[in-house]
Amino acid sequence: MPPHTTPLPRAALATRLAFLAAGFVMASWAPLIPFAKTQVGATEGVFGLLLLCLGLGSIVAMPLTGYLSARMGARPMILLGGYGLVALLPLLVLAPSVPVLAVALAFFGAALGTIDVAMNVHAAEVETRAARPMMSGFHAMWSVGGILGAGGVTALLWIGATPLAAGLAASALALAMMAVATPRFLRRAAGEPPKLALPRGPVLLLALLAAITFLVEGAVLDWGALLIVARNLMEPAGAGLGYMLFSVAMTIARLTGDRIVAALGQRLVLILGGLTAIAGIALTLAPGMTWVALLGFVLIGLGCANLVPVVFSLAARQPGMAPGLAVAAVTTTGYAGILLGPALVGFVAEISSLAVAFGCLALLMLAFPALARRIT
Repeated sequence: MPPHTTPLPRAALATRLAFLAAGFVMASWAPLIPFAKTQVGATEGVFGLLLLCLGLGSIVAMPLTGYLSARMGARPMILLGGYGLVALLPLLVLAPSVPVLAVALAFFGAALGTIDVAMNVHAAEVETRAARPMMSGFHAMWSVGGILGAGGVTALLWIGATPLAAGLAASALALAMMAVATPRFLRRAAGEPPKLALPRGPVLLLALLAAITFLVEGAVLDWGALLIVARNLMEPAGAGLGYMLFSVAMTIARLTGDRIVAALGQRLVLILGGLTAIAGIALTLAPGMTWVALLGFVLIGLGCANLVPVVFSLAARQPGMAPGLAVAAVTTTGYAGILLGPALVGFVAEISSLAVAFGCLALLMLAFPALARRIT
């Protein structure tokens, strides 16, 4: 078909459904992790290596997806990744041994990395056609999918469903989302193969900023509750409240993010977002009452929420690289940040303290106000 024959509202709906399905399946896996671990009889150390297979699968798939998306269009890669996630989720709880689960997780990660890059490329195409900010709204659907997936599977397990039944139910819902989206994606005729090139200039800076944001998000997920406990603000049973507030704040900010970007512009959103996140980190570390630290988690979520959508939008529009390759570079570097970041936080905390490690995150976030003018 000729390029961009799909009406814009249909293409926008398809993009939202792709983000929703990807976030939904990824979050549906989280409550199933303990059952998969028990199924294969893995120790904590072995299971940590198994989870690393998921990240490695994503990182390997992302550059290839960027190239193929630039060559063929994002649609076929979204379908490959989306339907791959649907098929693989139940297999994760059926794996009978460590080697089988390792292979399944690697393919699951590859499917996740494929749809992640491709749907961001597609989102950038839709946003360009619309000539208005839309990226934050698309990313909000990932967050909504995450809440629905984790909550829905947890509820099914709580009422007595088997892990396999819960996984099949989640896959069925994701399959319905993908089925509705499939005929609505933009179609594009094949073009000349893009030239492969290492990220440089603006793309390299955007990739760095993505890595920093994902690093902060990963640190809040893995270390936020421990920080609350270390500061004697809450008992361990309730310390997860900080991450919950962070997630809710991020989701709300992304749902309203397109209007914010349209009103303020990308540069100011990057500056204010970075400063807000820094203020939030400072509140989590400041001496005071528990509510002050919890407010800090809210501010971190509000500040980080629209940074990544703006970074992806800028990556897709820069003139130096094919959009697919640029988005792949930014996404891959971002995933490296979320994979390696929590380990780096732990290393800094080991040689100093967790508070010092979070202080270092605030210093890294200064890159946003410092680089906002240059990259926009």
